[in-house]
Amino acid sequence: MKLRSIVLASLLALGLPAASLAHTSVVASTPAAGATVSGPKLVSLTFGEALSPSTTGVAIVMTAMPGMANHGEMIIRNFTQGWSEGNRKLTLSLRQPLRAGSYDLLGQAVGADGHRMPGMVSFRVK
Repeated sequence: MKLRSIVLASLLALGLPAASLAHTSVVASTPAAGATVSGPKLVSLTFGEALSPSTTGVAIVMTAMPGMANHGEMIIRNFTQGWSEGNRKLTLSLRQPLRAGSYDLLGQAVGADGHRMPGMVSFRVK
């Protein structure tokens, strides 16, 4: 099983309510989905509704590194989380800029209505 599948499964198994996929969705991200950027120190997700921060999980997974064919997936842990815009925007502040490579931002969010939504945003760093 790939690491990102394990991470997403772990986020989903946090003991949160088993509600159906529903209304909460990512309406914007920085970097944007599919974008190529230079060494970001901030990564953010903006959702269509307010979330419950205590029931939201997120992980940054490096999926590939230039020049390393067998790099494998690696969880990036050097960030802190912050909420703004009435719990609609989650910002991850990294201690060091992300290095060149491909990344997946994996998460699970629970909206104010109690519905759980897993999601993923992929981007590249040059």
